[in-house]
Amino acid sequence: MNPSDIAHGWSHLNFNSPFADLAIALNINWLVIVLYADAFVSPSGTGITYTATTSRMIYGMEKNKYMPSIFGKLHPIYGVPRQAMIFNLIVSFIFLFLFRGWGVLAEIISVATLISYITGPITVMTLRRTGKDLYRPLRLKGLNVIAPLGFIFASLVLYWARWPLTGQVLFIILIGLPIYFYYQAKAKWKGFGRNFKAGVWMVFYLLAMMVISYLGSDKFGGLNVIHYGWDMVLIAMVSLVFYVWALKSGYQTEYLKDAKKINSQLLNGQSEAAAGKE
Repeated sequence: MNPSDIAHGWSHLNFNSPFADLAIALNINWLVIVLYADAFVSPSGTGITYTATTSRMIYGMEKNKYMPSIFGKLHPIYGVPRQAMIFNLIVSFIFLFLFRGWGVLAEIISVATLISYITGPITVMTLRRTGKDLYRPLRLKGLNVIAPLGFIFASLVLYWARWPLTGQVLFIILIGLPIYFYYQAKAKWKGFGRNFKAGVWMVFYLLAMMVISYLGSDKFGGLNVIHYGWDMVLIAMVSLVFYVWALKSGYQTEYLKDAKKINSQLLNGQSEAAAGKE
């Protein structure tokens, strides 16, 4: 590193890979090798994890009658949904074509993953009401406070992702609605009314977040119609409204009834095991 590079301050330095570039500047070659190796290994581990989880998600969607039957087949020996894995590979290629560059793709995936976390507080609080008789070894105290705060913070992080990234990701997610309607029509709209009523809050939530992000502070890429500070207050208030709406929309589905049967079997198995030890 030449002294002239920092003559006007550290802020004028532009490192694409800050740690690696700094190590190169300091001639710490072994650290450079470690950092670049880690940059390859770490995403690979994440990729392997997502290869398994996303294929199972597609497999589960087929079992719920929202994907073609070909994705519900398992390999006779290894028990993995290979067709679902191939489908995910094709989708990955499409994303690489549309969002060229690792940085852009990482941003898209991060925001999309964040949206899945938003459903967590809703799910656990709904289960507290609809599945209160289920046996569970762990019961988190203070969840009545933690859950709404978690929903608000997740909404804020989604907003902080900046426009237009938030709008792009939310639009991609809303593209799934036509697919949902197609399979509902294929099932002759069986149970559609109740299911849609229970989940329509999510559609309006995503639209509301998109509008607020677009009109929000210019610090987060918006038009600055809603000024900095007030935008986050608005996010918190809107999040609480949707949180209450979502909780009131939840109901006991047939899947929960199946879960109760499995839960009872596990509880009986533990009781028998405890009795056997005695």
